[in-house]
Amino acid sequence: MNIKLIKYGVMEFAELIKTPRVDGVVLHRPFLPTVEGTLCLTGHHLILSSRQDNTEELWLLHSNIDSIEKRFVGSLGSIIVKCKDLRVIQLDIPGMEECLNISSSVEALSTLDSVSLMYPFFYRPMFEVIEDGWNSFLPEEVFKDLESMTDEWRLSEVNKDFSVCPSYPPLVAVPKDVDDDTLRKVASFRHSGRFPVLSYYHKKNGMVMMRAGQPLTGTNGRRCKEDEKLINATLRPGKRGYIIDTRTINVAQQAKARGGGFESEANYPQWRRIHKTIERANVLQEGLIKLVEACNDQSHSMDRWLSKLEASNWQTHVKEILTTACLAAQCIDREGASVLVHGTEGTDSTLQVTSLAQIILDPACRTIRGFQGLVEREWLQAGHPFQQRCAQSAFSNNKSRQEAPVFLLFLDCVWQILRQFPCSFEFSESFLVLLFEHAYASQFGTFLGNGAAGRAKLSLPEKTVSLWSWVNRPQELERLTNPLYEANSLVIWPSVAPQSLLLWEGVFLRWNRSSKCLDEAYEEMVHIIEYNKELQNKVNSLRRQLAQLETEDPLLQTP
Repeated sequence: MNIKLIKYGVMEFAELIKTPRVDGVVLHRPFLPTVEGTLCLTGHHLILSSRQDNTEELWLLHSNIDSIEKRFVGSLGSIIVKCKDLRVIQLDIPGMEECLNISSSVEALSTLDSVSLMYPFFYRPMFEVIEDGWNSFLPEEVFKDLESMTDEWRLSEVNKDFSVCPSYPPLVAVPKDVDDDTLRKVASFRHSGRFPVLSYYHKKNGMVMMRAGQPLTGTNGRRCKEDEKLINATLRPGKRGYIIDTRTINVAQQAKARGGGFESEANYPQWRRIHKTIERANVLQEGLIKLVEACNDQSHSMDRWLSKLEASNWQTHVKEILTTACLAAQCIDREGASVLVHGTEGTDSTLQVTSLAQIILDPACRTIRGFQGLVEREWLQAGHPFQQRCAQSAFSNNKSRQEAPVFLLFLDCVWQILRQFPCSFEFSESFLVLLFEHAYASQFGTFLGNGAAGRAKLSLPEKTVSLWSWVNRPQELERLTNPLYEANSLVIWPSVAPQSLLLWEGVFLRWNRSSKCLDEAYEEMVHIIEYNKELQNKVNSLRRQLAQLETEDPLLQTP
């Protein structure tokens, strides 16, 4: 760790903390008893500790705080803290000055602009790192699996210094017959240099899914023969491919005026283009704000709540994304065709579609480790701008800039499939909730930065701990494992009918209701599963004994 950075950080934090400690603070949380204790502010945490029996300390990362509201009744002040994980807590602070100081300090500490002052750069793990998560999903290791299935692809280092595409990793999989000079020309024809790269290889029939940014055809219908050559290189003789554009035809047409566009049928005759309707980032953010507002409003009738829920359009977004992912999976598995997915930039809706299609098609992605690899490949290494998209959640009063719940929507879609196929996933809902929490605020460096070049500049593997180092410890894996899991090697086709898609209560109603009944039901389910295993073992043991007796005494043989 850079000593200068620590000293600078400590000095900067000290200047921002006007009142580091207040006694007699009362904490209010839904469904939990009130706690009185001492409130302390550090550079990265708001901590409330109490001498009351059986009370846990509250440790809240400043980076998890989305907004703060102040209220005063006489000399008693209250702070309502609204968090990015959708939790809402209230702190009653004696003394107006103390309340104002705590409030302004927390506001300043929760909106630090410098990434290098964030907690992951100061965090030191209290657990033994058995496996360094930064080395768990390296492209060269993943490529070895691909090489065992096909020799039609190669790993290119064309982007080793991030000069061709700042959001791509240094190593990308491309068709073997396409050289690096061709890739550079294609990059100049695709949005932000995001030339088509391999996303997924379907072992069953050798079909592939690629992803890219939009082609820069513009109003003049610009053409790039190298681009045509690259994507045609993935087609089998006599086969057609599908281009899935995540934008409506109108949005794609409008993009031409800004220098973007789509692949014309005249230049890509072997490809059929299909337009879908996945909304842009700002619309998704508005939907999240409306949804959370509806979930936190306890005052209205069921009819009004349902109408607010519908007005958020959240379930519509879930349906559109899942429908598009099912289409991509269908083209590959049932039509036996290769697929290219893109929207505008290729860093949001594109990644939702490519990663969900893999959940549908590839059983390995439904394991705990496989899902980590999917998030690493299709989100972190593929250039999703986590720092921008997760800078604010649903409560922030600041005008939304580039925030959007793109990754949360992906997790919601995974939860919908998990709910429909409860035995086909090795991980439980808890794993998805954990990923949501850490994407927005974390002690780990996994979700920091925007795109591969920005993440490389931050030197995350050298300066921070990976979330995967924590997750892949035996005790944590046990907590995240789905007790119903039975490996299923088949493709799974989720229903996208409105009645099949539910509100993800484990995220959106998590803090608004007591979890006691659900916890008890879960424990009972685990108990039944364990008891069933015991009985199954007894049956197997008795069968073995019977077989043994039959071989020893032929008269006992069953007819």
